Amino acid sequence: MASVTYEHVTKRFGDVIAVNDLNIHIPDKEFLVFVGPSGCGKTTSLRLLAGLEEVTEGNIYIGDRLVNDVPPKDRDIAMVFQSYALYPHMTVYDNMAFGLRLRKVPKQEIDRRVKEAAQILGIENLLDRKPKQLSGGQRQRVAVGRAIVREPNVFLMDEPLSNLDAKLRVQARAELSKLHQRLETTFIYVTHDQMEAMTMGTRIAVLKDGILQQLDTPQVLYDAPINVFVAGFIGSPSMNFFDARLIERDGKVALDCRDFIVDVPENRANTYRPHLGKEVIFGIRPEDVHDPDYAPPGIKQALVEAKVDVTELMGNEVIVYLVTEHTQFLGRFDPRTGARVGNTMYAAMNMDRMHIFDKQTEMAIR
Repeated sequence: MASVTYEHVTKRFGDVIAVNDLNIHIPDKEFLVFVGPSGCGKTTSLRLLAGLEEVTEGNIYIGDRLVNDVPPKDRDIAMVFQSYALYPHMTVYDNMAFGLRLRKVPKQEIDRRVKEAAQILGIENLLDRKPKQLSGGQRQRVAVGRAIVREPNVFLMDEPLSNLDAKLRVQARAELSKLHQRLETTFIYVTHDQMEAMTMGTRIAVLKDGILQQLDTPQVLYDAPINVFVAGFIGSPSMNFFDARLIERDGKVALDCRDFIVDVPENRANTYRPHLGKEVIFGIRPEDVHDPDYAPPGIKQALVEAKVDVTELMGNEVIVYLVTEHTQFLGRFDPRTGARVGNTMYAAMNMDRMHIFDKQTEMAIR
């Protein structure tokens, strides 16, 4: 088993900087997820670690070993790709055994590893089948099994679930999490799906334009995003943002959002008082916007009048699109809500869960 360290790693493709001064230490046995929109550098970061791309600047370590110039086959890593990349003419058994045969691993040892991996993944009865006889979920397990038999120090996974349907993806997420616990090996996983990142990662590295924005546990990223980008990327539906100005009203610190004014909770007023008069961005998550009749007890409510534009019944909740004169925002209401399209109503914002960001830097004001 091994840790992984990116030390001031930069990767350029001509004039394009794909990864910019990346510094991350991934302890042994951690499940780290790289997440971000397309083109943010997450797959390039993985390919640099795998040796499929050359580092322009900086160093990459696996354990204590500098691997910048080590060929991919000698890095003791195994990679699972989005496309699965199975050999169509080979059986499942032969697909899983192929890499071991190239390394001239003894036949008995190959058989042990393949059957053990198949048992872990629940595909023992598929070993004689060809890939075309398998479902998408089964092919994905075979691709993971091919990586497991390598018994590597580090598993690299590049969006391995993106080809699965929604229900199977949820099931596969749970299987990969259990696999990580069982194998006790370092996993590094790339996805653009923040739901995958939140449910699977021990820690999440959020990237944008090749730059690491924030690296922390899923809960910290959700509760204390460092900037507007992280706040908007983590969480579904995305956080609501309002252009606002910090003002003083009746001795209290408040947010003037043009269409409405809301008071900042007293226990946080001193944090924002030095910024009075400043243009800011006020953020609040849809799950902290309630129907006042069904708001959780004990929260510091700010009531905002708005018109109901669209409702989406989800069964356990209703996603309500609300509009004021100059903006639109979302709430996640109790399914018993009386919100109806075209009606005007009050929405209760839980100000204990508010976020304020500097308008110029887009960094959180803490």
